[in-house]
Amino acid sequence: MPPRTVLALDDVDRARLRAVCGVLTDIDDTLTTHGAITPDALDALHALASAGVHVIAVTGRPMGWSQPFAREWPVDAIVAENGAVALFGDRDQVRVEYVQDAATRAANAKQLRAVAERVLREVPGATLARDSGGRVTDIAVDHSEFEHLDAEAIDNVVALMRSEGMNASVSSIHINGWYGDHDKWSGARWIVQRLYARDLERELDAWIYVGDSTNDQSMFARFPLSVGVANLLRFERELSVWPAILTRGERGEGFAEVAQALLAARQAAR
Repeated sequence: MPPRTVLALDDVDRARLRAVCGVLTDIDDTLTTHGAITPDALDALHALASAGVHVIAVTGRPMGWSQPFAREWPVDAIVAENGAVALFGDRDQVRVEYVQDAATRAANAKQLRAVAERVLREVPGATLARDSGGRVTDIAVDHSEFEHLDAEAIDNVVALMRSEGMNASVSSIHINGWYGDHDKWSGARWIVQRLYARDLERELDAWIYVGDSTNDQSMFARFPLSVGVANLLRFERELSVWPAILTRGERGEGFAEVAQALLAARQAAR
């Protein structure tokens, strides 16, 4: 069970919610349900945009997979591949920027391929994620999206990646591995500075982070207004860091609750 300090949205001071200028959110199983964004979550994104609330998605999904959503969803940006890539712009032109330069990406690509081959060879049942064709700076192994790996196999993949000098994290669907010191937090700081000339670290109280999995723990730890959608409870035994707030609804329904609470707090101040 969650610690007693974890709040419901109804228990959060309205003044704190009114002070929020932006939402940082995971995508898979936070905005989406069974791989697709649901009408309530999409409506929530539109409502936040109409109210002038910044929304940035921060995901382990690849650059190629993220491009159509950066164009179609009412978000200011998508930070993909766990902080390595940012996509932003509008329906006519989505710009892509990378943390690493082209030479570094090319050198890392050879190592990434070698590690992927080793994972497939040494971990029984391991398969690369189906979105791997769109990945530029990392590799991803499917553990829950289309294939299933048990806890021991997931641990073995993580250990193998780390033995190769990689960073590794486990989302609700994939095990991601990459070279470099970027992560969701550094990617969020980068894009907030890039788009708004604001220092995210100096204004943590003005942002909410919404997530659903163990790889969101570093973000939960940083944001006073961190939120887990209810399906986070799937990982309660693996969690060492809990969000400050837990929604009633799961996945997109939970994200919609967050948007409704933010908008209601703003409306009440008028």
